[in-house]
This record gives sequence, C-alpha cells and structure tokens, in this order.
Amino acid sequence: GVNPSPWTAAVNAPFAHPANRFWPSLQRGGIMSQLVDASAGLPDSALQEFADKRIGLTNFVSELATARASELTKEQLREGAARIVKMVSRLRPEAVAVTGITAYRDAFGLRKAKLGLQDPALVEVPAGWPRDVQLWVVPQPSGINAHENIDSLGAKWAAVWNATEPEAH
Repeated sequence: GVNPSPWTAAVNAPFAHPANRFWPSLQRGGIMSQLVDASAGLPDSALQEFADKRIGLTNFVSELATARASELTKEQLREGAARIVKMVSRLRPEAVAVTGITAYRDAFGLRKAKLGLQDPALVEVPAGWPRDVQLWVVPQPSGINAHENIDSLGAKWAAVWNATEPEAH
C-alpha cells in the first residue's frame, strides 16, 4: 500500500475501509478463499491464509494515516521506497505488487511507468531493485479510483499471483 487511511489506522488492519475494494478483488482474483471484512480489524483466518500463502503487506509510509495518498510528500514516498528496496533485497520475495501508479511514479521517480509487470528488459525499474524479484504495479483499490472495479482489480491481482511459482499457491 501507500499509507494507512484513518480507518485502517484506527482498527490496525490494512485496506480496512468498507468501500475499499482490496479484499473483494483478492477474492475475485482467486488469491483469498473467502471475502475478508477488515473493517473492524483483520480476522485471524485472513492472517493465517496470508501466512500459508507467504503473502506480506507493507506501506511506503506506515507511520502517517491520511484520507488520501496525495497528502503525502514526494520525499516521504521516496524514503519509503528506499526502505522497500532494502526490505525486498533482504527478503527476496518472488514478486512485489505496488498499489497505485501515481504513488509508484512519485516514490521511485519513474514518471513514465505504467501499470503491470515492470520487466527490467523493457522498462526502467527502481535503482537497486533485485533482478530476480518480479515488480508489478496494480491500480489503487480505493473507491476514489473510478477507473477500476472489483472484476478488473481481481484480474490484475490474478495476473500477479499466476506469475509466481505454482508451488507457492
């Protein structure tokens, strides 16, 4: 994610606002087996499913809750991006998906980036990004993003999921 919303911060659960389409799109994309309601906190079953599937979540800026990601400064996003690159270099996940093309562009200074797989053979990737870790940009799931719906978001999450090793599923 980019950073927590006030609702997410209040209940300590990612993408917790009931209007956010993150959890429904993960279910629609076949990643989560059930629809997660994180509005009052993340259920243990969702945490367990994430752990079983080796999925983790983090934000560019975790310590500041805002109503809109646009309230963050580019400097805050750049600092978060540097932290993410270090984390990815250390943990070496199969894939990383960043939610939100504008935040991705601002955080990594890659103004021409587009949604989808950031294939280093075709596009510029962030400095220091490990070549063996897939990098994806998916649309922001907030209801503010009117260009996407649960089905289109689910299809984009499925593309990320299906591009990883089958034994990870």
